[in-house]
Amino acid sequence: MPDRDVRILVVEDELPIRRGLAMNLRAEGYDVIEAPTGEEGLRLFGEASPDLMILDLMLPGVSGLDVLQALREMEVEIPVIILSARDRPMDKVEGLELGADDYVTKPFGVPELLARVKAQLRRYSRSSSRRQTVRFGHVEVDRASRIVRREGEEVSLTPKAYKLLETLIDASGRALSREQLLSRVWGWDYEGTSRTVDNFVRALRIALESDPDRPKHIVTVRGLGYRLDL
Repeated sequence: MPDRDVRILVVEDELPIRRGLAMNLRAEGYDVIEAPTGEEGLRLFGEASPDLMILDLMLPGVSGLDVLQALREMEVEIPVIILSARDRPMDKVEGLELGADDYVTKPFGVPELLARVKAQLRRYSRSSSRRQTVRFGHVEVDRASRIVRREGEEVSLTPKAYKLLETLIDASGRALSREQLLSRVWGWDYEGTSRTVDNFVRALRIALESDPDRPKHIVTVRGLGYRLDL
């Protein structure tokens, strides 16, 4: 069984395959969410922040390759396992070059796929810089419980504000543009403006910085966006 709640997003338009995968993954102890289209997969990715994605290539509308490209343009680092009936070497190369971590051809054996899921989660866990507890200034973020404290007192953040904070933590020390933050926090199809990001950053500064007008940690990168300095 997974040693924590691991969430897997299955993006597959064929209902029997999707339901069968979800059933077997849940039997292994994973939290599974399902999407029948690429559009829904991207929306659920933005809402649910999965730890791994299983992605069919042949999807109606937005294809699996389109989904994969959108994720990598957002610099999303979760492992992605492609499912496809295409077994030509050039198809596999295309998927891997776009940033897939593994490529499984249909028909596939469930035990093999489960083993590949476990292998990718182990690899990601070893290489990930995600720490369960992050501290900066007088702030402590417990990522396992999603609790934020400032000077020992719990701080109440909206779900979107917390997700923005986590996104900045994941990229700590590196500037993210307003467009990148919009895509990662609000979803690739969100129609708001960069002003939305500015307003939420201001709210985070008020909640977490000692001097919101002269922030030491959630800093502005002129002409680009924002960076979190731990």
